[in-house]
Amino acid sequence: MSHQTGICATEELKDFFAKARNGSIRVIKVIIRDEQLVLDGFREPSGAWDKEYDTFVMPLLGKEEPCYILYRLDTQNAQGYEWLFISWSPDNSPIRLKMLYAATRATVKKEFGGGHIKDEMFGTLQEDIDFSGYQKHVTSCSAPAPLTAAEQELQQIKIDEESSSMMVKTEISVESKHQTLQGLAFPLQDKAKQAIQLLKQGKINYVQLKLDMDKELIDLVHTHPTEVADLPQRIPTDSGRYHFFLYKHSHEGDYLESVVFIYSMPGYKCSIKERMLYSSCKSRLLDETEQNFGLEIAKKIEIDNGEELTADFLYEEVHPKQHAFKQAFAKPKGPGGKRGARRLIKGADENGDDS
Repeated sequence: MSHQTGICATEELKDFFAKARNGSIRVIKVIIRDEQLVLDGFREPSGAWDKEYDTFVMPLLGKEEPCYILYRLDTQNAQGYEWLFISWSPDNSPIRLKMLYAATRATVKKEFGGGHIKDEMFGTLQEDIDFSGYQKHVTSCSAPAPLTAAEQELQQIKIDEESSSMMVKTEISVESKHQTLQGLAFPLQDKAKQAIQLLKQGKINYVQLKLDMDKELIDLVHTHPTEVADLPQRIPTDSGRYHFFLYKHSHEGDYLESVVFIYSMPGYKCSIKERMLYSSCKSRLLDETEQNFGLEIAKKIEIDNGEELTADFLYEEVHPKQHAFKQAFAKPKGPGGKRGARRLIKGADENGDDS
């Protein structure tokens, strides 16, 4: 969520917005000057919106200064003509300007009237904003999410592990108070609860938990301060773990703090019992942290080893639409390297039947 700056539109800009909404204007450029939103350019329509797009929009994009562009489409809704809202923030802009424009974006939409805005785009390169880029944006937003290689692998893993589930249930025994692995719940140890509460309050940024299979508890391992670069070293190579990480980053000009849940399990290096217990306790742990502690988890990831946890990987998982857009319209992905396969947790309910 962007932080509001207190910058408002001038009276002249507000009057121009009112005039433009009636359909007499095709494109509007707005910039920040002297801590105010001001009109920096406009053009009236002379043809169809798609034929005029590149001719009208592209000359308005500065090489170093961000701006906002409102482009009128030819479609209408109950409030009148529909508009495309473009946030332009070129890569070589000063960081201070990028932050200022990102934090004021919501104000521009409010001043213009959010009900008139049909779609939004953000760009740092001209190819993000030109008509071809807009068409790709529309396609990526409307297309159903493809089944990724990781999701295909997860499906196969579930099939493979179904054959093992009966053995695991036998190991636990029918006398266990947990009658089946589905929905298995080990309670959180007190120190683990305190750590999750501190994470929610932003006082710590990392929590690692483990299963005590003898005591049937979820124990706290540690809460060492952790940066993205430290994550690979936090992943054990010989046992499963649950990790909660407060991921601080920037996305489309906004500063964000997103809680990421990471379930690490080093494949078949662990016993069947350990793998199935970790997998089965995961859903109930997530339910408790989200419902009882009110912890909002932005992304749930399942990995085999710490080498996967690069800065790019984490960003792409937390912002999958941006990732899908890049993959669909960028150069083809090269052959796989040494990085291990990854498995994504689609949601707590969908993982309740891992066993």
